[in-house]
Parts: sequence; structure tokens; C-alpha cells
Amino acid sequence: MREARFRDNFWSTDLTSTVGYDSIIQHLNDSRKNCKEFEDFLKERAIIEEKYGKELINLSKKKPCGQTELNTLKRSLDVFKQQIDKVGQGHIQLAQTLREEAKKMEDFREKQKLNRKKIELIMEAIHKNRNLQYKKTTEAKRLYEQRCRDKDEAEQAVHRNANLVTQKQQEKLFLKLAQTKSALEDSDRSYQQNVTTLEKIREEWQKEHIKACEFFETQEYERINYFRNALWLHVNQLSQGCVQNDEKYEEIRKSLEMCSIEKDIDCFVNLRKTGTLAPAPVVYENYYDIQRNATPVRSPVPVPISRRGPLPTPTSVPDEADYTTVDGYSLIHH
Repeated sequence: MREARFRDNFWSTDLTSTVGYDSIIQHLNDSRKNCKEFEDFLKERAIIEEKYGKELINLSKKKPCGQTELNTLKRSLDVFKQQIDKVGQGHIQLAQTLREEAKKMEDFREKQKLNRKKIELIMEAIHKNRNLQYKKTTEAKRLYEQRCRDKDEAEQAVHRNANLVTQKQQEKLFLKLAQTKSALEDSDRSYQQNVTTLEKIREEWQKEHIKACEFFETQEYERINYFRNALWLHVNQLSQGCVQNDEKYEEIRKSLEMCSIEKDIDCFVNLRKTGTLAPAPVVYENYYDIQRNATPVRSPVPVPISRRGPLPTPTSVPDEADYTTVDGYSLIHH
């Protein structure tokens, strides 16, 4: 199938018409607008990514998340918050990348605009010159046709009145006929000169129109290719961000795989235990029996009661380090 080309499909039988050229220019304007819309889309996406990244970082740093957990689960939660912070940083980096891509699109769009402007100025001048010459040629043709009619009427007047007028009147008719013939020759010569000039301008315009069509087609080919590649790159950047985020989430999953429920429970017991003896059974005590059996004894010095015992030493299994928190401090024992 033959390729559809600009140079073959944007003509009009009307010499002064610019319908084909205008159609191309309108399409190029729309194409430039489409590039601007994608450029704005990237900028808006960058704002969203940056805002989301900053909020993730603030969330990971300021929002408590299992801060009193102990040992292996505590370690997993720390890894979780660290990786969420990195995810936020990744979104901020993506925002900067998107701004750079938007700037590249803007530069490409402006470059095409400047290059296209040169061709448009040439075509505008040619169109103006062509239309002006067409108008002059049309006027020359109108005058030429009028002089033809004047000459025909003068000839008819001479033939019609050949035997009906005086010699002097005949001389006037012949004089008028001669004048109309002279005027006809002048108008005919002017008309032919204008036609020749217009034809030269038409040929020049046609060549420039073909060159403009070829230039615009090449530019549109480059634009579509650049736009497609820019969109492809944008999607790849988003995919890469997802892959990098999943790698960070994988670190969290690996940490969770190392989490031991039994060790965390043992850690809590060893760290917070209060004793192994339960209260003795409650029995009935007869007051009088106690009084009879009581022997005077010196009252002991009261022992101050502490609400908590001394800071216990976290214990761990010999071959595994415990990751604990005591009063806000993280401890690792080996």
C-alpha cells in the first residue's frame, strides 16, 4: 500500500485557496498542544510524587508504630520504618526525574516551534504575493475583456452606419474604432504580462508548498516518535519505581521471616518477670487462738516496698542475639 504523503494530499483547485496548508498548520498546532498537555501531566505527576514521598518520610519518622515491641518483632518494625522512609525518598527522586523529562519535552516543543516559524513566514509571504498578483491579473483580464467588447461595438457601429451617416460622422466612428483597438492592444499586453507573472509566482508557490509539506511531515514524524518514546520512558520509570519499592518491601519480608514468636515471648518473660511464687492459700485465722499463742516479739523495722525491682538483665539464647527495648532504649545482647 502506498504511503499517504503530505505533498500529495493537501491541494485545492482554487489557486488562492490555502485550505490544504491551513489543514496541516491546524494539525501541527493541535500536535504542539498535545505535547504541552503531556508536559503539564508530567509536572502535575511530579508534584503528586513529591508530596507523597514527603508524607511517607514524615509518617515513618514521626508516627509511632509498635514502639514498645520487643526483640525480633521490634527489629522487623525498625526495618519496616527504614524501608518506608526509603520508599518515600524514591518517590521524591521520581518527582525530580519527571520534572527533567517535562523540561526535555518543553525544549523539544519550542525547538519545533522555532523551526516551523521560519517555514510559515516564507509561506505567508508567498501566499500574500500570489493573492496580490492574482487580484491584479483578474483586474487586467476584466479590463481586457471590456476592451474587447468596446472594440466589437465600435466595429459594429462602423458597419451598421456605413451608408447612413455623413463623411464626418464616419471619420468619428473610424477614429473611435482605432482608439478601441489601441486600448485593446494595451490591455491585452498588460493581461498577458500579468498572466506570465502570476504563472511564475504559481510555480514558485507550488515548489515552496511541496517543500513546506515535506518539512512539516518530517517534523510531525519526529514529534510522534519523540512523544511515543517519552511516554514509553515515563512508563518504564514508573515500573522501575515499583520494582525498587518491591525490593525494599522484600527486605521487610525477610526481616519478618526471622521473627520468632517464641523468642519474643521468652524475651518479655525474662525482661519483665516479677517472680515465680504465687500467693499462699487464704486460711481462716481465729482471733482468740492467735492471742493465746502469741508471744511478745519486737516489732521488726518496716521494709520499704518498691513498686518495681531493680533493672533486670535481658537474657538470650546462647546462639542468638536478642533485640530488646528497656525504658525506651534498644539493647542487643550477644
